[in-house]
Amino acid sequence: MAEHNDLTNHFLIAMPALADPNFAQTVAYICEHNQDGALGIVINRPSELTLAELFAHMGFSEVAGAIGERAVYVGGPVQRERGFVLHCPEGSWDSSMRISDDVTITTSRDILEALARGEGPQQYLVALGYAGWGTGQLEREMAQNAWLSGPPDPAIIFERDGLERWRAAARLVGVDLTLLSSDTGHA
Repeated sequence: MAEHNDLTNHFLIAMPALADPNFAQTVAYICEHNQDGALGIVINRPSELTLAELFAHMGFSEVAGAIGERAVYVGGPVQRERGFVLHCPEGSWDSSMRISDDVTITTSRDILEALARGEGPQQYLVALGYAGWGTGQLEREMAQNAWLSGPPDPAIIFERDGLERWRAAARLVGVDLTLLSSDTGHA
């Protein structure tokens, strides 16, 4: 069995050769990784859905300011109807897990209600769905050079434009993705 290296609180950066349409040119923030598998949120795939549309679907009548114009992200291919909020560790919510000193994940409705009123955390990303890997799956994909892992930067999650995050995350570990070939093989 492969050795388990905990990638919780890491960026998982898709290598250019990764052709899976769910993950090509993505960066996922790993929220949990243990012997049973891993769960991450893709942070650079804005959807067509806005927060205003999501809030309306949830029955919220109040949406504060420009909050409603923000995109909802496609967090991954698993349970696309389930919402996840990555945010700075502000407030107390019904269903939260603190991942690091800088990032918490919340899955309860109360944080969305607060965001709609303009009372939620200052920094956040709302996603529908998540990326999941079964026992040993992520380790196998890492061994096949499908992914590059590196330390996270909350500024990339919360402040950087969504479409810039893949390259910005790779630059954190000194990789310029434009210089890598999408061809794979062994010499």
